[in-house]
Amino acid sequence: MAAKESAAPPLNDVDIVHLAQRKQPSNSHQQSNVSLPPFLLSPHSHKDLLSYLHSRAASPCPSSAVCEYVISLLSLISLSPGTPTVCSLLSSLLSSYTQLFPSLPHDSNSLRAIKIFNTLLIHVPLEDLKLVIDLAASDLSGVVSVDDAQLFDLLPQCFELIRNAEEKGGDYVNSVVDKILDSKWSKGFLLKMVSIAKEFSFLDKTRGNEFLEKVFVGIKTVDLMDLPSLVYQLLVLASKGFNKREIIEGIVYFFGSESGSKMASTVRQVEGTVLLHVNFAVKQDPSLGKEVMGLVKSDLRAFNHFTVAVLLSVSRVRRFSESSMAVLKTALLTAYRDYKFTKECKWIPDDIKGEYLKSVKVVEKSVLRAVNESNYGREHMVPSILQFGFILLESVGEVNCKELGNSNGLLGIQELGIQMLKTLFEVHDMARNEIIEQIKFRILSLKPELSRPILRLLCYLIQCYPYPMMEHIPRLKELLDYFTFMDGKIASYLVSALLPLIRFSRDLRDYAILVVRKAVFRREDTVRVAATNSIIELILAEKQPKGDGLFSLQDSSSQASCSQQADIPCSMGGDLFQELSALLQRCLYQQAKVKQVVYQGLVKLVLADPAIGGLVFDFLLPHFLQFFKEGPDVQLGVSSCIKSENGKVLIQEPLDCLLSCISWILLLQTHGKTDKLLDSIGACFGFSLSQENEDGRNMSTKVFSGAFLKIRKFLRNANLEGDILGQTHDASSAAVHEEKRKCSALILSGVIEVVLNTVAMDLEKAADQKVELEKEIMQFVDRHDSLAKEASTSRQSNVGKRPNLRATAKDATDDIDSGNPQLIQEHSFFLATSSIYQLLLIALKLYSSESSDIEATSQNHSQSSSSKTSKSCFKIISFALNASLHHVKSSAAVGNEGPMKKLIYGEINMLGPPLLRLTLLLKPGSDVATSQRKNESKAKKDAEERKEHLLLALFCLKEMITVSLCGSCLTHLLENLLSVPELEHADLHDECGQASEIDDQDIKNKELFVQKYLKPLLTDLMKLSAFRTVEILCDIMLMIGHKLPCKWRNSHGAWAIHMCKTNNTANSSIAKSMVRLAINLSSPPTDLLVAQEMLKELLRFVGPNNSDLSQVSEYLVVNQSTTIAIASCLLQITDTVIIDMDWSTKKLKATSQVAQKTIHHNQNGEHNLGFTFEEIVYSRVKAVVEVLSSFVLMSLKDNQAEHFLRLTARFYKNLALISKLKIAPKGQKQLLPSLQFQKLVKLTCKELTVPLYNFVAEMQQAQQENANSKGMINKIKRENKCIPELIFQIEDYEKHLIRLSKATKMNLLKHAKRSTCRDFKILDPTTTNVVGQDVPNNVGNDNDNDNENENENERCSDSEDGNNDGNGLDKVLSHEGESESDAVEDDGASVPTVKGVKRSRIVHDSDDDR
Repeated sequence: MAAKESAAPPLNDVDIVHLAQRKQPSNSHQQSNVSLPPFLLSPHSHKDLLSYLHSRAASPCPSSAVCEYVISLLSLISLSPGTPTVCSLLSSLLSSYTQLFPSLPHDSNSLRAIKIFNTLLIHVPLEDLKLVIDLAASDLSGVVSVDDAQLFDLLPQCFELIRNAEEKGGDYVNSVVDKILDSKWSKGFLLKMVSIAKEFSFLDKTRGNEFLEKVFVGIKTVDLMDLPSLVYQLLVLASKGFNKREIIEGIVYFFGSESGSKMASTVRQVEGTVLLHVNFAVKQDPSLGKEVMGLVKSDLRAFNHFTVAVLLSVSRVRRFSESSMAVLKTALLTAYRDYKFTKECKWIPDDIKGEYLKSVKVVEKSVLRAVNESNYGREHMVPSILQFGFILLESVGEVNCKELGNSNGLLGIQELGIQMLKTLFEVHDMARNEIIEQIKFRILSLKPELSRPILRLLCYLIQCYPYPMMEHIPRLKELLDYFTFMDGKIASYLVSALLPLIRFSRDLRDYAILVVRKAVFRREDTVRVAATNSIIELILAEKQPKGDGLFSLQDSSSQASCSQQADIPCSMGGDLFQELSALLQRCLYQQAKVKQVVYQGLVKLVLADPAIGGLVFDFLLPHFLQFFKEGPDVQLGVSSCIKSENGKVLIQEPLDCLLSCISWILLLQTHGKTDKLLDSIGACFGFSLSQENEDGRNMSTKVFSGAFLKIRKFLRNANLEGDILGQTHDASSAAVHEEKRKCSALILSGVIEVVLNTVAMDLEKAADQKVELEKEIMQFVDRHDSLAKEASTSRQSNVGKRPNLRATAKDATDDIDSGNPQLIQEHSFFLATSSIYQLLLIALKLYSSESSDIEATSQNHSQSSSSKTSKSCFKIISFALNASLHHVKSSAAVGNEGPMKKLIYGEINMLGPPLLRLTLLLKPGSDVATSQRKNESKAKKDAEERKEHLLLALFCLKEMITVSLCGSCLTHLLENLLSVPELEHADLHDECGQASEIDDQDIKNKELFVQKYLKPLLTDLMKLSAFRTVEILCDIMLMIGHKLPCKWRNSHGAWAIHMCKTNNTANSSIAKSMVRLAINLSSPPTDLLVAQEMLKELLRFVGPNNSDLSQVSEYLVVNQSTTIAIASCLLQITDTVIIDMDWSTKKLKATSQVAQKTIHHNQNGEHNLGFTFEEIVYSRVKAVVEVLSSFVLMSLKDNQAEHFLRLTARFYKNLALISKLKIAPKGQKQLLPSLQFQKLVKLTCKELTVPLYNFVAEMQQAQQENANSKGMINKIKRENKCIPELIFQIEDYEKHLIRLSKATKMNLLKHAKRSTCRDFKILDPTTTNVVGQDVPNNVGNDNDNDNENENENERCSDSEDGNNDGNGLDKVLSHEGESESDAVEDDGASVPTVKGVKRSRIVHDSDDDR
């Protein structure tokens, strides 16, 4: 046999290749019959075989040569791999090839060879495998490309063989992995490691995190084209269960960063491919989708444009469609709410506020960027973007968009949703049909308040893209078909939104006219009003120039052809008005609401096109003559305006609105606008109007002008009570007759307002005859006053008319405070701003001159003229102030700027200076007020009148400031107000001088207004106990003070604190207002320190030892008369602080979750910021504990006690969550609680929890003493709900403290006391004396029992190791029956246990429950 082997002919490399080709088995059944040649089986041939490998490696083309030889030799080896000599040959060949690999070309040939080696590794000895691994991992610096790392494809199989064959094989594998992780990776090696990592199932959590950190650090160097495949491999790795959250985080943060901004288009294409991979991976493994959503939920920092894109892509998977949208919406709303809260919160530092502002800006920009990049391989996301945009529009009501919009550059939810859908409409043609369909569906299905943002979107699309929108006119027609079934306002808004498109499509215009024509004949009043509004809007749209305002469209030659533009109507005459005049005529025979809309619309038409003023007068003349009869005596048919149906009186014709319409058109024509416009039209078309046309145009104008002058004269001279109001007498019942008189008086008062508006405008323009016009105004005001008294009860009637302007100050302020919809929504424009300004000037003039007139008449011993003058003065003041209040309120409700608003309201801030001057004159103690010497009863009546007028004037100023704050024009208003001479006050000169040096004009104006006017007024009115005016002034000061920087706001807070210390008032309303002002204008922590000081003063009056009241109080505002009001105010302030705690506790939870996990992208300073926020929260909570600890010692009234228990329960709920957050999650290192947290726990246990149990016991005792009193049973039922809730929250808080004590080996409950009230029992009358003695003794013995309770808690903490949390909690807070009885014997201060109390009429838990 040996002779045969030695005689075996040698084979060269070519022979081996040919032999391998010949011996290739055709199928697996023949493989066992194939034998290897003796040369290969001989161990002496190995050297020759390996030499052939080296010789081929030195050939000119080594890649194919080596590959051909190695594959041939391995195919022969695979025929008998178990033979010892063949195994030796395989090991030698593998080692040699591994050594030669760095010098060989790395291509597909080498990859084929390595793959065949990988199939035969099972036959290689372990030592040789280790040698191959060491050779491969010895020098990674030569691995540059992916092909250079082909050898590492052998590692997974080698690692698995070594781990399974040796007991310590895992240690060797881990050492190799550590060596690889410690080396420097090239981008090629990184790609190779990611591709084979899915085979490394043995990696533990730590090495897995190191591996991913290495990957996501080196991913920045990877070529863009390699990123999709790399991400795909990572997603495959995550689907295998390998660190899913970390992989998702790494991908999101890498693509969400600003890296790769170069070649932006390529980056977006790559991101699109990656998103498709993510979408596919989530379909295959839904847990990856949950990880994506969990990442955004737990950490808002992960929110970037790529996160948004991922969620939108994942939402295309049916399983995650709703949850992905919910996560996106929640993240967006949370960012807005957090910013809104921090912006208004005083105790949050500016740097943290800046972080939340930055966060919400990042969120907005991320959403917009994800939408803007949706056309780069992301078309699958378009339906999700569309859906999310409409979700945002439907979420507008969840956050106050008006406050967020235009605030520090923020868009707000509504504008963000509109921008998303506008971009989608512009970029993706395929989405346009669906957007229009969704708009149509939502307008028809949503509630009116939710459909307004959808209508605004439609309006934007029509304005920005009119020509693309013309393709969807059939769908818009379908929407118009539902006009009569919509809410009235929504129907009007819909037509207004379509107006720009109607100007481009005559077909749509005709269809809209057909729809509103049908709607006019509907029975529903709201539909008729909407149809009338739409008719006016359609006519107005025709009058608008193409490039004017709302109807401006984007001119682009690419948008439409000449044939399309030829259909655009460009008429300047009154064609559409004449066409629809018959329809408008029909409206004049409908309800009064419809007629009001017509009259206001006609004024708008004349404003838009003064040329049709004559046509409008021709239209109105027949209708007007039904109520105006010209003859020897003017007959104003007021009685014809009223009708009675079924015993109800209704106003059929709003005659005042009709006359207001006529007067405004006359005033507009008087200004000469019509003539100028007609002249310009004639010059344009090359002709001029004939004299006949001029005469025809002016005929109706002259009729109305003459009629209006006659009405003006008639109202000035006629006996209204007899001539007009007396005409309503008929055969109807007395009640109906009285209602008709009231309605007639109401109509006449409105007509007088119209005439007053005209006279006041004449006075403004008059160069002479001003005295006569002023007398005429006073006559009309006097008439209006008498009519107002006649119609005073009509506000409660079912007339449906606007409220009477002649109302008392109390009525007006009550309407404002309650948000009276009549006062807010009524828009009867009878008095313009300029007219009210003239009325205020007349009132100031009369009031200022009254003093000298009274003194002159008193010297002549004639009081009649003085009384008459004073009466007239008060009437015009009352009328002007009520008109101002109604005017300011209605200006805020009118809405957008327009010609009509400019005509009626103009510069409304001009009313500020006369109102302020009138306020200063009406102030008691002013020169005018003190110069009047009248009899005592008359002086008292005048003083009451002045107080009402002063109150109303201050309400007008407050309302003006409120409207200015909403409209961001407060600076202009304050500049006008500062022109009024200020009050002389010696103490404030220095402060005014400091304010004058402020550089910022806005802050300077606010500061000067507070110093010059508000503080002096507050000081003087507090001395006079004018409580309602003080309340208003405090509200104004708070509104302005909150807009000031911290420095100036604190100075006003210090002034308010000084006022509380030095002013002794018995009026509870004044005391409450000043306390609220002092605390709210003080920055933290001063605010709660002031509250603590005031509570200490309150304890002298409502505390347990309130007998010694001889000492002078530090705060004079705190006295026996004001204790209840101040306690209530401080409870409300504390409640507000606890509401802030609710938010801050949630933020602490989010911060804790982020801090407890290690994230590779952790940024510098974030931990410090979170730590700072935590310390600030602890400081605030500590201050709240000190405030509550003062309340717990008081004898609060029933409602206040219940309020205190409820807010304390909420406070302990937050404390429990804070304590729970200090406990480290399972598997993480437990940190020791901070020193500030330990101090907080100690303070809470000693100062609040212990006295709180005594407080509850005293409450139960008081209940038992008054058990038979009226209402006590309901009170007991309410408190039996809040007391168990409070005790539960306390025990829950202490349960988490016990757990934290176990985890940290610190006894945090050493200062806690056990509960004596946790049975929630109502004490029996037989034990009330005992309880009454025990509770105070218990308070006195607290210090003596500290050591005993400390030892008890220590024993409890030690024994709790073997028990669950609930058992330990019971041991801390309530001992077993034996220990309780022992405690009762040892400590006489303890409350008797349940066993010692009779059970008649007692509600308590059973012994089993305990």
